[in-house]
Formats: sequence, structure tokens, C-alpha cells
Amino acid sequence: MDKIFEQLETLLERYQELQELMSDPEVINDTKRYMAYSKEEADMRDVVAAFRRYKELKKSISDSDEILRETDDPEMTAMAKEEMDSSKKELDEVEHNITLLMLPKDPNDDKNIIMEIRGAAGGDEASLFAADLLSMYSKYAEKQGWSFDIIDETDTEVGGYKDVAVMITGDSVYSKLKYENGAHRVQRIPSTESQGRVHTSTATVAVMPEYDEVDIDIDPKDIRTDVYRSSGAGGQHINKTSSAVRMTHLPTGIVVAMQDQRSQQQNRQKAMQILKSRVYDYYESQNQSEYDEKRKSAVGTGDRSERIRTYNYPQNRVTDHRIGLSLNKLDRIMNGELEEIIDALIVDDQTKKLEQIQSGEAKLF
Repeated sequence: MDKIFEQLETLLERYQELQELMSDPEVINDTKRYMAYSKEEADMRDVVAAFRRYKELKKSISDSDEILRETDDPEMTAMAKEEMDSSKKELDEVEHNITLLMLPKDPNDDKNIIMEIRGAAGGDEASLFAADLLSMYSKYAEKQGWSFDIIDETDTEVGGYKDVAVMITGDSVYSKLKYENGAHRVQRIPSTESQGRVHTSTATVAVMPEYDEVDIDIDPKDIRTDVYRSSGAGGQHINKTSSAVRMTHLPTGIVVAMQDQRSQQQNRQKAMQILKSRVYDYYESQNQSEYDEKRKSAVGTGDRSERIRTYNYPQNRVTDHRIGLSLNKLDRIMNGELEEIIDALIVDDQTKKLEQIQSGEAKLF
């Protein structure tokens, strides 16, 4: 813990410096600087508050210890012991909280996301399961107060999705949904199954953070844009106007098609959002082979044997295989009650980071 508290003293000094800077008229008039300092201050706020409380508790324990050494008064002794015990108990909790707050943070945790869901192994049943996952995430997003917008979709004749992409925006979306990357397996009796046999199908989920202008700037010369008439539901408007947009990033060959919005301009904006994230993801991987391997490891091939989570309908059970968690409340989870699973995944992630720090494999903050 000594290493942590050395860093905290430096952090506290920086926090105080930021508060002074944010009250400087010159900084206040510079919107960009002020916003940068505000974000840095906000990121430190919780850990600074916890550290200040830690120092208060240490002083309280020291004061109580001094009273116990200097007084013979039974009443004063009893009060000092009670105060010391209470402070020590809270101190343990605060120390643990500080350790968690000081863990290395994923720089993308505050970002919105683009989520892609694809029906994989299992034909029509896989596409229906993809639709069920879409509904589950939509309900979870609603409970979190997030916005949930479909930006691209390829549906199937049975009412499912071959693939569907959504933009989820709100407070710290990536920090919670990044754990959904992977193959999701369902075990249930399809509506078309006449013998009552349980079938196993899969759908893959890919989660990418939404990157803004600061993160990547794509040269317009590198984008080929084609417009065409939209297909599918939408009435006469969709069929009579060339509102659909297909953008191709020429250096990488990445293609994004968008037809969900009513106007060409809206489709252009949505297409550019998802294109930037995919291109950024590509360049982060340096080359095509690394890109393909990264995507494969993130979402798997969709094979039934690959899975991060299984949804067993006959037993009303959901199992997350990464952490060995099984919950007999599939009906509630499919209704968007994902908190228990996501919280458990966060705790598991924090535990692994703490183990890496203790072994010297990772650094704090």
C-alpha cells in the first residue's frame, strides 16, 4: 500500500492545482483548456475524496491512541476505544476502495459504443437468437438511461437478424458492455421443432468504442461513397429516393452500408461514425492479419463449442463460462436485468488487475 499512498500525495497536489487552474479567468475563457482540466479533475474526484477520508481516519486513530495512553478515566477510555475500533473498521473499507479506484483504467471506458450482433451457427434459430440478444441489450440500455439506435441491419424471413449494428450512447457505456464481446450460445426448443428436441445455436457480439474526431481523422480522398435506393420496410419514401449510403475506406477495404435513416445526410453521418470506429480498430492492429486475428479472438467464429455465455431456456439458466457464474433467472436477464452478471465480470476484472499489480506485472493508475 505504501506505493499507492506515495502516488496519492502527488495526485492530491495535482488535484489542488487543477482546482486553482479552473478558477483562473484565462482558463475559463479558453473552453478547450477548461474542458480538459474539468475532465481530469472529475477523473480524480472520487479517489481524492477517498484519500482525504483515509487521512481523517488515520488522524482519528492517532488521536484515540494518544487519549488511551494519557488518560486513566474509564469513560474517556471507553469512548476512545469505541472511536478507534470504528475508525479502524472504516479504514479497511476505505483502503480497499482506494486500491480499486487506483487500478489502471481502460481509456475507452467513458465512450459510447457500436455493437454488432450476428447470427452464427444454427441457421434461422441463430438469427432469432440474435434478435433476442438485441432486445435484451435494448432493455438493459433503457434501464441505464442510455440511447439505443439501430444503424444497420440485415433481417431474415423468419423475423431474426443475419446481422445488426446499434449505436449505444450514454454514461460510461463501454465500461459495462465491453465484457459482452464473444460468442453467445442458446439452448432451447425452436418453434419449428416438431419433436420437442433442444437445439444449440450461437450468435456473436462485437463491441467497439465510438471514436470521435480527436481519435482519428480520415482523409475524404480515402473514402468512396455510393448512394442507392433503400430496400425493406419504410413505405414509398424509402423506395423512391436514393437515401441509402455505402462508404468504402479505400486503404483498408472496410465497407459500411447504411439505410436506416430517412435522409441521405443522416445515413452519411451514421455511416461515418461506424466507419471511423472500424478504421481506427484496423489501424490499432497494424495490419490485416493482426486485425483478423484480433476480431477472431474477440468474437470467435460462432462455433457452438466457442462461447462466453450459455442461455439455457429449458432450465431458465444463464451461465457465464469466463467466471463460472450460473443464475436461474434467464427470463429476467432476457428482460434486460444484466446488472448481476456485469457486476460480477467487473469484480473479476478488478481482481485480476490487483493480482497483476501484486505480482509486479502491472502498474497502478
